[in-house]
Amino acid sequence: MAMGRPKATLELSSGQRQQLESIAGSRSLPAGLVNRARIVLMSAAGETNQQIARRLGLSQATVGKWRRRFWQQDVTGLHDELRPGRPRSIGDESIARLVRKTLETKPQDGTHWSLRQVARHTQLSKSTVHRIWQAFGLQPHRQRHFKLSKDPFFVEKVRDIAGLYLNPPENAVVLCVDEKSQIQALERTQPMLPMGLGYVEGVTHDYRRHGTTTLFAALDTAKGTVITQCRRRHRHQEYLNFLRQIEKNVPPD
Repeated sequence: MAMGRPKATLELSSGQRQQLESIAGSRSLPAGLVNRARIVLMSAAGETNQQIARRLGLSQATVGKWRRRFWQQDVTGLHDELRPGRPRSIGDESIARLVRKTLETKPQDGTHWSLRQVARHTQLSKSTVHRIWQAFGLQPHRQRHFKLSKDPFFVEKVRDIAGLYLNPPENAVVLCVDEKSQIQALERTQPMLPMGLGYVEGVTHDYRRHGTTTLFAALDTAKGTVITQCRRRHRHQEYLNFLRQIEKNVPPD
């Protein structure tokens, strides 16, 4: 953004708005940072400094300061500046390299950076990496699912399943069936949202299959054997057929 006096109403890009809304809705980030994101969002909605200050319980000078910081430095300007005191042992370039590495790259042997890995690659201490990650709201080990099931009976089904664990019927046998989706060629229905400053990586819960075989398998705990069946499709008809195969291969009792 250009330097100077901020406009009466801030104009936000979609990326800026996404970052600010994520920070404003966070329960783990510092309260001051959350309020600053709200200041910018309310300003973008057309509210004056006086209105924002009254709603958030702040002074107009504070509201003006953070609007100006956002105008000059974008979202990074909303983070706290280092307090006066002992000279910093790490420069701005080193901090910028660490943030870029965390956001834009992945380790060769993993899906995200850990404190130890990135500290080793950047030759910084683990405590320094932790402080910088905390200051910029970086959480590479976390994901946030941003879609809910469209099943109209989703809530009822969740209650039924959770109820089996919390309050199972007397003398009942509960069979747990799970699906190992990683062995199939799957694609998420929406692109993954990358991690950014103040918000975690976003990923959908649902996916589409790409023509791979479906393996049904059941472990016979008495004998240690596995009963299997491969099918081209994954519907209730194939599943019921597999249950009948299990019935034929286990004792009647």
